[in-house]
Amino acid sequence: MTAAAVAAFVRERMPAAGLFAGHEWRVSPVPFSLEPRLTKELDSLGRVLLRFYRAVNLLYRKSAEGKQPEWIARWLDLGKPRELLELQRAASFKNEVPRVIRPDLLLTEHGVSVTELDSVPGGIGLTAWLNQTYAQAGFEVLGGAEGMLRGFANIFGESPAVRLVVSEESATYRPEMQWLCEQLGARFTIHNSTFDNYQDGEAVYRFFELFDLANVPNARTIFALAAANRIRVTPPPKPVFEEKMLFALLWNRHLHGFWRQELGDGYFKRMRQLVPYTWLVDPSPLPPHAAIPELNLTDWQQLKSLSQKERDLILKVSGFSAHAWGARGVFLGSDLSHEAWANAVDDAIAHFEQSPRVLQRYHKPALVEAQWYDFEHNVIVPMKGRARLCPYYFVSGEGDAARTQLGGVLATICPADKKIIHGMSEAIFAPCGG
Repeated sequence: MTAAAVAAFVRERMPAAGLFAGHEWRVSPVPFSLEPRLTKELDSLGRVLLRFYRAVNLLYRKSAEGKQPEWIARWLDLGKPRELLELQRAASFKNEVPRVIRPDLLLTEHGVSVTELDSVPGGIGLTAWLNQTYAQAGFEVLGGAEGMLRGFANIFGESPAVRLVVSEESATYRPEMQWLCEQLGARFTIHNSTFDNYQDGEAVYRFFELFDLANVPNARTIFALAAANRIRVTPPPKPVFEEKMLFALLWNRHLHGFWRQELGDGYFKRMRQLVPYTWLVDPSPLPPHAAIPELNLTDWQQLKSLSQKERDLILKVSGFSAHAWGARGVFLGSDLSHEAWANAVDDAIAHFEQSPRVLQRYHKPALVEAQWYDFEHNVIVPMKGRARLCPYYFVSGEGDAARTQLGGVLATICPADKKIIHGMSEAIFAPCGG
């Protein structure tokens, strides 16, 4: 097939209801090609991230029990309602971790950078559709034509019915989840946030963030049934997994011994190679002889005085906030005026107790070569861009027998002048191939 024929093939197979409500993107005539070394790294990364999630789960639990430093649970509990914290600590969810793990990977000038983890990710249906469609056009894609569909279906084990509950906050993604259900058959159904007719043994896929529970009337019913072991829910109602400050804990010197023990030296080293240095912006006073590691600041107020060249730093909301996903609540220091940066820092300091922020080193995404098809002028348009990769890992099985499967990898390529990479009309969405 010619490039024009592939682009037309892809566009013609777009579901009638679309995939993202109100959103469009540029169509690539080919999958985004990855080097064999990177393909191999992505294939094994799921195991590392599952081990990290399990270690996080243990760390939080031990801190809450007084067997690890108390400040760990105190930090992770900031801004959360008591009811949710009680759910998080419930015996029924003790060993539960999210069964879909999606890291955000930037292709930087220094290698791959894992900037955050998303346990309630959008893009599952989109990536499944892209993989299926480009495979039908004759391309090889990571995960294969059905990898996303098989991977998602497998996380629910033998549950006779699977209810996908999509909130109004997540309504943008409803079309892709509807398409997903249609592909998987009658066992899978999609519901809004008022459905409450759950039967024993069923499974629920929670496609809503925990900060949004006030707008999800059936959340209490879902969680009560799950706590009573009558149904299963994933992701579990544990806000610890929706916090970006997990990476700050990974880098915290006090916890290196814990991470080495629970991850093993190899996985701990690999995580630190992949994850940019991350701090929690905790305004608690430091002793006179102390300084914030790596930054050599003695007070977070001093962050405002850094020069623009020194501000290759990302400040972002850690979690449990309507501003904690997408490009919202994200500030790139080197791209802001001194006044705008100072305002962002002041806001982080002032709202630590209600909505903590994290600071992360910014590794500039490298330039990549891509192309998209301009249907209006019927031409291929080359584009230098910057890429974010989102691999989707699905966790099936129980306990020590649990395994991760790479279902597919979504590439989002934005024009080179965009500093923060996210879904936008000027972006190319493409599946990844080896």
